[in-house]
Amino acid sequence: MNFRYKKFLSYYKPYLRLFCAVMACAVITSAITLMYPLLTRYITKNVLEQGIANALNQIYMTGALMLVLVIVQTACNFFVDYRGHAMGAMMERDMRKELFEHYQKLSFGFYDKQKTGKLMSRITNDLLSLSELYHHGPEDYVIYLIKFIGAFVILFHINAELTLAVFVFLPVMAVYALFFNKRLNIALKRNKERIGDINAQVEDSLSGIRVVKSFANEEIEKDKFAYENNRFLDSRKNTYKNEAYFYNGMAALIQLTTVTVIIFGGASILNASLDLADLITFLLYIAHLIEPIQKLTHMTMQFQEGITGFERFMEIIETEPDIQDAQNAIELQNVQGNVEFKNVTFRYENSRQHVLKGISLSVMAGEYIALVGPSGAGKTTLCSLIPRFYEISDGEVLLDGVNVKDIRLSSLRRNVGIVQQDVYLFAGTVMENIRYGNPDASTEEIIEAAKHANAHHFIMGLPEGYDTDIGQRGVKLSGGQKQRLSIARVFLKNPPILIFDEATSALDNESEKVVQESLEHLAKNRTTFVIAHRLSTIRNAKRIVVLTDHGIEEQGTHEELMGNYGTYARLYNMQFKI
Repeated sequence: MNFRYKKFLSYYKPYLRLFCAVMACAVITSAITLMYPLLTRYITKNVLEQGIANALNQIYMTGALMLVLVIVQTACNFFVDYRGHAMGAMMERDMRKELFEHYQKLSFGFYDKQKTGKLMSRITNDLLSLSELYHHGPEDYVIYLIKFIGAFVILFHINAELTLAVFVFLPVMAVYALFFNKRLNIALKRNKERIGDINAQVEDSLSGIRVVKSFANEEIEKDKFAYENNRFLDSRKNTYKNEAYFYNGMAALIQLTTVTVIIFGGASILNASLDLADLITFLLYIAHLIEPIQKLTHMTMQFQEGITGFERFMEIIETEPDIQDAQNAIELQNVQGNVEFKNVTFRYENSRQHVLKGISLSVMAGEYIALVGPSGAGKTTLCSLIPRFYEISDGEVLLDGVNVKDIRLSSLRRNVGIVQQDVYLFAGTVMENIRYGNPDASTEEIIEAAKHANAHHFIMGLPEGYDTDIGQRGVKLSGGQKQRLSIARVFLKNPPILIFDEATSALDNESEKVVQESLEHLAKNRTTFVIAHRLSTIRNAKRIVVLTDHGIEEQGTHEELMGNYGTYARLYNMQFKI
């Protein structure tokens, strides 16, 4: 908790000068506000008792002073409102940057358990409310504290008995506020969780809109959204119910305070212990005394929303990446591409069942091997252990004889290229998506990579060639075109180790042939792992490794494995119905 407190305050550090200037202006504004009733009291109690000429002169001088105070107060209010909000926005930007950068550090295991919509909610909605707390929190507390203490001191000086009578209501207000403060905190936290659920549902539905429409399941998606939407409505209703109790209860107590002042003030005038000028001043100041209590409702809501947002922010920031660089991790130099799995065992977090157990496999530099076997046997998982997308439970994965745990993640992953079945292209142009493989590549290098991937011809047929916008996830391109762009991206990366994860299984025959040619071109002189369900695409592999639930059952060429009449031969015969 102490760490979180220090972390919360740390975001003020870059803007300490601006923060001090804002707070100074807030203090000046509060002090000036307290001066107006005193000046009014001075006119009604002292000036009006003098002669007309002298009184007018004093009134004009007092009016001039008030005018100067209004100008100064307006300037300070403008600075507080504009620069204070700007400070809050800059702090929000810094936190959003830190959160996004932390997202980039977290491993696949984290994202396997999270919904994208909820993660988006934490980086948008939560930080927006936190920005308001950073700006308004200290400023409002200082302003209302000065007003409250200043008003109390002045009122006590005017009439101690009447001031103490007013203060009888304050403990009641404090207890009432604390009770509903706790209830509002719970309700607001639930609101944030529910809006995160809505974001997750919308993101999931819109990302899969083509599947939705292809199955004509719009009504199902509407029902799923309606369910989350109604849950959010229920939580909002609960929040508003507690707000209603809070606001209206506080308003009633404030009205009772005002009534007390009027009744006891009137009685004090009759008893000659208070004159009319003092009662007017008292009534003017009582507003400043009550205003902080009135604002307490808004400040409490703001505080709770901000703190809830900060807690959710810290939940992510305090999540340590389960895969990190070792203390003395090295940079890879002159990578050959020898890969070895030594008695590798792996299971997912919170799972008792092993995906891989006791796997040992040695792959020489430049070797082209295929991984085949039934679904769920761990083929993709095995390849994901090479770039350390997941951490092995036991054993070792070696690259050129070096344990991958002893290599810097950035260095390791720069030397591994992956082409997957589910190609992800970013919104933007063809050029931008290919350049993702090497951000420093020249236009000529990008075009050359596209040519190697058999993509240059179709790119030049696009409306704006390499500058054509391909839409979200490349929706304007065919499956084969998207796959060839992903291959061009890997060509540009130029890694010594390649992983083809069922890269052609979703393509038609014509596209598969073109893409297969591109993949074979890319695989030349590189250590290549091919995960394939279409066994016809890996017949020419130097070595085929058959992976099942029992581990590696067979290894060999296509001809050798067919001659063994084992698992591979059975899978091959089933696929081609021989």
